[in-house]
Amino acid sequence: MAKAFRIALAGLGTVGGGVVKALHDNASLIRERAGRPIEIAAVSARNKKKKRDVKPPNVPWVEDAAKLADVGGVDAVVELIGGSEGTARKLVEGSLKRGIGVVTANKALLAHHGYELAKLAEDKGAALKYEAAVAGGIPIIKALREGFAANKIKAVYGILNGTCNYILTEMRETGRDFGDVLKDAQAKGYAEADPSFDIDGIDAAHKLCVLSALAFGVRPDFKNLKISGIRRVTAKDIFFAQELGFRIKLLGSARQTDKGICQSVEPCLVPIKSPMGAVDGVFNAVFVEGDFVGNGLSVGRGAGAGPTASAVVADLIDLARGFDVPAFGIPAAKMKQGGWTGTDHLVSHFYLHVVVLDRPGVLADIAAIMRDHDVSIETVIQRGRDPDKPVSVVITCHSVAQARIEKAVARIGKLRSMADKPSLMRIEKF
Repeated sequence: MAKAFRIALAGLGTVGGGVVKALHDNASLIRERAGRPIEIAAVSARNKKKKRDVKPPNVPWVEDAAKLADVGGVDAVVELIGGSEGTARKLVEGSLKRGIGVVTANKALLAHHGYELAKLAEDKGAALKYEAAVAGGIPIIKALREGFAANKIKAVYGILNGTCNYILTEMRETGRDFGDVLKDAQAKGYAEADPSFDIDGIDAAHKLCVLSALAFGVRPDFKNLKISGIRRVTAKDIFFAQELGFRIKLLGSARQTDKGICQSVEPCLVPIKSPMGAVDGVFNAVFVEGDFVGNGLSVGRGAGAGPTASAVVADLIDLARGFDVPAFGIPAAKMKQGGWTGTDHLVSHFYLHVVVLDRPGVLADIAAIMRDHDVSIETVIQRGRDPDKPVSVVITCHSVAQARIEKAVARIGKLRSMADKPSLMRIEKF
């Protein structure tokens, strides 16, 4: 029998437990596909005594996860701790410096230090694998790095956070507002006790940062990424979007424009009948546009023990087979500083929701400001009248540069008739 491929596992939470289970339950299948057994040689986690759904393997326990690379005879380290600094970074850097391959699900680490880690891996002849870092069970890293290798990528779009997609889906299906659905998501385990990373778009932004690097051959640059979450999306926004033939999704997008690479995470309207509009619940989706392949969409579960563990083990099988390519598809020395640009120059249709005091002349004031900024109104929706309460007015606009409509909305927001801050979202017509 071929010599076993030995790994040290850091983290025994949801994903770590899934890796243990997959390696145990599918051991014979994995051995055939890897060409040799994959065995856990050592583990580390924050609390050794914690009760877990999956029993930890009977192997040495290392108290300090950063020292897992010191375990003798280890072929690869699996980092499932998370976070861009601290123990996770020490473990990954320490392993690569020793020439030991790393498999990680840590999108934050890659978004902030991906270029440096890729360069270190190449300098030391070690592999850096991270299929599990983006979109869980969707093999989008391998697809971009290998399957689309013959293409110049024009754009990558994605629903990259299952928590947000679940919340927006529930808001649409139940008519409840954001706060109520968030509490329900937390009770069901779809959202963390502190959901900020998810609902404020940070998690999706980390993932988009990695996808941008792969798609365009640039160094991950989290600072040059516009981020807006879903806290201000209301049940009324969901309702009006539906009436207009759209659904609201937290969309991560990176596209090559004539002014540079534009990357953003923000709520957008997408057509109900589009493939992206049909992606509901905790599912993720990634849309890739290449010059030869055309358009492709991948959909699947973006998180959880099974999908993420599946991606981790797939990387381990590649390593056991000796298959390796540069972490971001090209040598680190060839990765450029991105020629980044903002969303100001993007030309699109837009959705505008204003809550106003129902007074004569309000619509005329709004229309005049839009005229002054050369913004053409496409549709207007107002339901009912109540002189004693604020009412919603929804406007969609013909194609216009984002900077222009943002200036108009800034002026509209200062009108005395405004009862709340205007809500502006781009309409992406896939």
